Amino acid sequence: MSRICQVTGKKVMVGNNVSHANNKTKRKFYPNLQTKKFFVPETGETVILKVSAKAIRTINKKGIASVLAEAKANGNILV
Repeated sequence: MSRICQVTGKKVMVGNNVSHANNKTKRKFYPNLQTKKFFVPETGETVILKVSAKAIRTINKKGIASVLAEAKANGNILV
């Protein structure tokens, strides 16, 4: 699986390591992804998602059903 959040679409970013001598080498910034199970009371099923920490906060705030609907509309979830 690729390192992409299924709710927000966050993915790996590319940047530079900068040394004290100002030498620059490429590096990657990885999103804080967690594999979580969420229970959807509207359908009565459990959904396993790979989500970022920010997405977990968003799910706690808005609710899993509305977040899944938005993610499907944006094309982030393939279910």
